[in-house]
Amino acid sequence: MPFDRRKRNSSPGYAGLTAIAAALALAVPPRAAGTTAVLGISASVTANCTISTTALSFGRYESLQANATTALNAAGTVSIACTKGAAPKITMDLGQNPNAGKRYMALVASASATGTLYYELYQPPDPAPGTGCSFPGTTFWGASAGQTFAPSPATGRGARTFHVCGTIPPGQFVAMGTYADTVVATVNF
Repeated sequence: MPFDRRKRNSSPGYAGLTAIAAALALAVPPRAAGTTAVLGISASVTANCTISTTALSFGRYESLQANATTALNAAGTVSIACTKGAAPKITMDLGQNPNAGKRYMALVASASATGTLYYELYQPPDPAPGTGCSFPGTTFWGASAGQTFAPSPATGRGARTFHVCGTIPPGQFVAMGTYADTVVATVNF
C-alpha cells in the first residue's frame, strides 16, 4: 500500500503530541510542599532615668557687709532624662556636715580654725524645666516627706534641667576661709 500523505497530515497523533509538548514546556513547575510557623517578636522596656548636676557656687559671703542683713543666693542645676511613662522624684540629701536637720558647709583646709557655714537648698517655684529660682525659696529640697521634687511629665527623651536654689542666710559670724559641702542628688522612678 502506497504511502498516503493525506493520512499523515490528518493524523491526530502527531499534532496532539506537538500541542501536549508545547503545553508542558510552558507549564508552571509544580510547587514544593510547605508549611508555616509564627515567629514571635518582643522587647522589654523598663523604667529608667539618668541624672547629672552642675555645681552651685555662692561666691563670696561678706558677713560684716553685704550679707550682714541680706542673704546670699545662687543657683545650680540638676538634669534628668527618663523613659516614657516614668514618674521621677528628685531628692537631695543633707550633705556631709548636717546638724539638727540643716545643711552646713565645712571650712576647708584650715590648720588654725574649724567652722561651718549654714546654707539651704530650695526647689524652684514651678516643676516645669528651666523655671528660675525665686528668693527667698519656699519649699526645702530634701529627702523627707514634703521635700521631694516632682518634675512635670516628660514630653520627650531628652534631658530636662531644673534649678537648685541655694541660700546662705545673713548675719552668720564665721571664720574666714573657703567652705564646701557635697550633696547627693537622687532620682527615684
